[in-house]
Amino acid sequence: MTEASQADNPLLSPTTPGAMSPLPSLLAQIDSPEALRLLPESSLAAVAAELRAYLIQTIGEAGGHFAANLGTVELTIALHYLFDTPRDRLVWDVGHQTYPHKILTGRRAALPTIRKLHGLAPFPQRAESPFDSFGVGHSSTSISAGLGMALAARARGERRRVAAIIGDGAMTAGMAYEALNHAGHLRADLLVILNDNEMSISPNVGGLSNYLARILSGHFYTSIREEGKKVLRHVPPVWEFARRAEEHVKGMVAPGTLFEEMGFNYIGPIDGHDLPVLIDTLRNLRDRPGPQFLHVVTRKGKGYAPAENDPVAWHGVTRFDPHTGTLPASTPGAKPTYSQVFGAWICAAAARDPQIVAITPAMREGSGLVEFEKRFPERYYDVGICEQHAVTLAAGLACEEMRPVVAIYSTFLQRAYDQLIHDVALQNLPVVFAIDRAGPVGQDGATHHGAFDLSFLRCIPNMVIMAPAEEAECCAMLNTALALKAPVAVRYPRGAGAGIPFQVDAPALPLGRAEIRHPGRGLAVLAFGAMVMPALEAAQPMGATVVNMRFIKPLDEALVIELARTHTQLVTVEDNTVAGGAGSAVSECLARHGLSVPVTHLGLPDHFLEHGTREELLSACGLDAIGIAAALRRLLPPSTAISRRS
Repeated sequence: MTEASQADNPLLSPTTPGAMSPLPSLLAQIDSPEALRLLPESSLAAVAAELRAYLIQTIGEAGGHFAANLGTVELTIALHYLFDTPRDRLVWDVGHQTYPHKILTGRRAALPTIRKLHGLAPFPQRAESPFDSFGVGHSSTSISAGLGMALAARARGERRRVAAIIGDGAMTAGMAYEALNHAGHLRADLLVILNDNEMSISPNVGGLSNYLARILSGHFYTSIREEGKKVLRHVPPVWEFARRAEEHVKGMVAPGTLFEEMGFNYIGPIDGHDLPVLIDTLRNLRDRPGPQFLHVVTRKGKGYAPAENDPVAWHGVTRFDPHTGTLPASTPGAKPTYSQVFGAWICAAAARDPQIVAITPAMREGSGLVEFEKRFPERYYDVGICEQHAVTLAAGLACEEMRPVVAIYSTFLQRAYDQLIHDVALQNLPVVFAIDRAGPVGQDGATHHGAFDLSFLRCIPNMVIMAPAEEAECCAMLNTALALKAPVAVRYPRGAGAGIPFQVDAPALPLGRAEIRHPGRGLAVLAFGAMVMPALEAAQPMGATVVNMRFIKPLDEALVIELARTHTQLVTVEDNTVAGGAGSAVSECLARHGLSVPVTHLGLPDHFLEHGTREELLSACGLDAIGIAAALRRLLPPSTAISRRS
């Protein structure tokens, strides 16, 4: 099956040669890049076609990141074919594009387990394979990490090639440009490959551009250029004229002036699906000293028409039928997700208040802002992968009496911590942080779990922090946030809540007031956010008091003190790390007031959680109803525990 035939038949059928077989013939021979390099170059197009078919089949059965991986098939093959991996370092940015890399580096058979509990990691992970030279998850880190590896090789006198592969979306982040600027200044031996799959930088790639890339990256042009430098530098005016003339000529056909100014030799853009062009250009650049920049244009979803036509919908998928090319429809009557609740709330709030603006760092769909952008485009700001800028932009808007709402994932807010402290909290600016994906998020693993936000937010002066028990309370808390003239965080988990009907105009809550959901005696369970419902299910049959704490800061200290004086033990439950989290706030309160009631803290452990569904991870941490009940039974006197179970 050739790449051309696959393009002609984008929806694979059982009759497509190799499409639905367990493993195509050439791919079966490749259990390492070394085996790939034994193949003749003429076989690589067939390898690409088989690899793409294997991806479509396997991700169709198992789910996972899809469109971006189809777009990097040829680039991954070319890199492993030409570079001596793992001795040469390939540093991938993020990991949505690295399934082909995993397949070619001995993990092909395990691909169906990707993102599953105890299965393959969703992104490159150093502990998983020596071919994963750097662990990734958040974007825009590859150039910095690659530069560090190149400088280490230079310091040790080792001849080692380093290539950093970064996407055009990740190039919106300032960190990428900081690294480019530093690499250019140091004249490091580093190849940066820009995988441009959104056409956001380059024009359409044509034959002229591919041809020029081969010429400009070739040894003949390079030798003439370097010899010319030696001669013309003795005549500064002529040298300056020649340098500017070269920039002008290259600038007419290549959008690389910015990278040239940073000290890189820019080549491209070239067609990232044309293997002969990729091979020739990479072979030319592989051993060239100094900072090299190769711009390749790829297509997300390449080779599978539905994904090509809608790469956003096909970015990450659940199981689907490759033959029909349709994703599973949402279940009628399904409970709305917290992201959808937030999306409905902010549209209603913006309709009432013209000062409300929404800011997101490239998370429009995930954060529930698609409808807001349609209805209020002039008040919608997607800043790209620039979390630091998002927070300080909100601070500037708040200075001018606007009401900015920053919709951001918990794990991504970590990247803007300094801005959160200095630009928002220090100035006590009324910015609302709608923090999605709090607690374990599931299959994306350690880099994406929202395990630390309560800990890193709680210590910041002026912050108000809330966590809803269910959807109705989420709307009430968001309205509370708008009513306050302070920085406020409302954090909620991924997925659906308890299915409680909600009103977007729910009244604001009294500041710092918890509610007793079930009065009891003996044990008092103080639950925060998404842990309220499982705590209630676990503790109510035991006759324990269950409290929906609502506020992490300010804590309802009066109620905490009352519970400490009227109960024999307190138990706190949160889906944040125990260290420094909401439970710690309770213990600090008790210590301040000289109360010594025993307190047990249930929460996330002091280690990074792996990937798996949110439900699996909560269960493993003892934070589902069964796990909480087991913990409570261990605290009850034996006779009480037996009678309650019976």
